[in-house]
Amino acid sequence: MNDSMRRATAILLVILGGVGLWWAGNGAPASASANDAMVAAVAAARERAAANDPRLKGASRFEEGGWIYVHLEGDPGAMGYQHGYLLAPEIEDGFAAVSAGMVHSTQRDWEFFRKAAHEMLWPKIDAEYQQELQGIVEGLRARTGSKLDVDDIVAFNAFEELPDYYVPWLNKQQRAANAPNLKSPGNCSAFVATGSWTKDAQIVMAHNNWTSYRNGERWRIVFDIAPKSGYRMLMDGFPGVIASDDDFGINSDGLMVTETTITQFEGWDPNGKAEFVRARKALQYAGSIDEYTRIMLDGNNGGYANDWLLGDRKTGEIAQLELGLKAYKLWRTKDGAFAGSNWARDPKVLKVDTPEFDPNDKESSPNARRARWDELLNENKGKINVALAEKMLGDHADTAQKKEEPGERTLCGHVDGSPRGVKQWGWQAYYPGGAVQGKATDAAMTKEMRFVARMGHPCGGDFLAKPFLAAHPEYAWEEPYLRDMKAGPWTEFRSGQTPAQQAGH
Repeated sequence: MNDSMRRATAILLVILGGVGLWWAGNGAPASASANDAMVAAVAAARERAAANDPRLKGASRFEEGGWIYVHLEGDPGAMGYQHGYLLAPEIEDGFAAVSAGMVHSTQRDWEFFRKAAHEMLWPKIDAEYQQELQGIVEGLRARTGSKLDVDDIVAFNAFEELPDYYVPWLNKQQRAANAPNLKSPGNCSAFVATGSWTKDAQIVMAHNNWTSYRNGERWRIVFDIAPKSGYRMLMDGFPGVIASDDDFGINSDGLMVTETTITQFEGWDPNGKAEFVRARKALQYAGSIDEYTRIMLDGNNGGYANDWLLGDRKTGEIAQLELGLKAYKLWRTKDGAFAGSNWARDPKVLKVDTPEFDPNDKESSPNARRARWDELLNENKGKINVALAEKMLGDHADTAQKKEEPGERTLCGHVDGSPRGVKQWGWQAYYPGGAVQGKATDAAMTKEMRFVARMGHPCGGDFLAKPFLAAHPEYAWEEPYLRDMKAGPWTEFRSGQTPAQQAGH
């Protein structure tokens, strides 16, 4: 045991001893206030002891513009511990909201997801990420005394994969009676452009995250990760999750990464490797479009199937990797633009991986937004930069209705205002979901490991939970978890940032 740990343990014993004497002198646990005082004292002592852990050295956290910026560094176990410790309250809160949604939609209990994580996912997770996930548990427990274990945290990390890809596949395999009609999600609007399409002829990339407001209001972490091996990463993310998961990130070798989910995707390989592991590994270790593609294909399980939009700052080349399970396609160019809004376009992927998706339905959310991306990118060819990208992410033009009306068919999604919902994703009328935040960067910013981000609707609009729930009692089950989602300002973040360097945008 090192000196700092000895000191921490001694402090803990002294405090516990003092609490015990006070407890005895006050005549047993007769009052609730006495019990509360003891619990608070023990918690404070535990936190003080944990704060002296050498694994926390170099890690930091601050808040800005509605985001929580967290710096992690070191070996996998230490980075995990830092993550779990610094974000402990947010992890507990995020886990409660996410697990409630997984159980509600699938009609499977939490033990089912723990078993899937333990038996199917864990054995195929690279050792370094096993260590990082275990570290999250240790940091979380040190800070809060949490009862969550590594099976909980692995299932939580797979919250995009297990309920929306594995469970529908399993229901089909088991011919489950009265199974819920689950659909793979359709999350996000994004583009990447380069060459004659952008103002400075270099890459511009932008993305807004579409998800439930229940999860989205919590999707507010900016991770600055300096691992012992691999490249440094700057990405947005969810507390407790080791990948960005809505997938917007850059690395210190100049790779720029984002994606949008493939609507009505079907398929799962139980022998494959979790998508959240492959996505994290690819951002950490890929220095080129080819390397990124190779890592994502290695052990592809079909989970969280996406159209990946990629850029290589070093070459000015961009790419679109449409990653199905049975088929995939890679397009690349040094002069062009790729956009995503949850549609597949490769004929083989459409045929074998998304058999129910109709690419010709102009009124569906994916296709209406695809048409809007085509309009915006073509209208602004040669002028696209980060400032323009911010405006595009907040766009409210509905191409199906040919008018401005925020809804499920606009790049900045507001499905809570739509009587149509999005049937392709199983989102009913007025579903509380849509665009929950936005990010943008360009090649010059990526060289300096910088991006801009806005928490909340990229258009600047607010979602207020109480009036929504009063108007839509059909979503009452979300009440314990659904919160106001107010838009913050566009804010710039950079690797190595400290609170003194905070800069609004």
